[in-house]
Amino acid sequence: MARKKQEWFDWIKAIGIAALLAIVIRMFVFAPIVVDGPSMLPTLENGDHMIVNKLSYTFGDPERFDVVVFHATENKDYIKRVIGLPGEHVEYVEDTLYVNGQAVNEPYISEQINALPKGNKYTFDFNLEELPGGYEEIPDGHVLVLGDNRGNSTDSRMLGLIEVEELVGETSFTYWPLGRIGIH
Repeated sequence: MARKKQEWFDWIKAIGIAALLAIVIRMFVFAPIVVDGPSMLPTLENGDHMIVNKLSYTFGDPERFDVVVFHATENKDYIKRVIGLPGEHVEYVEDTLYVNGQAVNEPYISEQINALPKGNKYTFDFNLEELPGGYEEIPDGHVLVLGDNRGNSTDSRMLGLIEVEELVGETSFTYWPLGRIGIH
């Protein structure tokens, strides 16, 4: 009888430890997120289920073109792409991204830009000074983010620059639906 009791105790202890590990990992390391809306098309689709790496910016800084999750409001997280980094001046002219005056290629939207009828723009022209805050250069501790679907995205053009502290983490792995599993 004592052996049976010990076996039950061992099982309960193992399940408790597994549950505790799952909670710790979920809170501090990885978290699931579901893409809500079309703002990251064509890269991400509405309903894509992804994993957020919460440690990515604990030990490193955001890099240009990272796809990040950030706290947009108290109750809502957004998924966008980092376009501008601290110390940079960003502007768009004729669907070309310029960082500190140098043209930067954006391969993840080039197909959409090339498919537009002549004279149409994918990203309307703007510069950093025209965004909320009116900065001449992105200050330390901030990033400029845009959705890949530039005509249908609430991003830094409306929200202003995003504080790095508001970044939940980086996401690049889609695990659902099965047909879209992969790294983006």
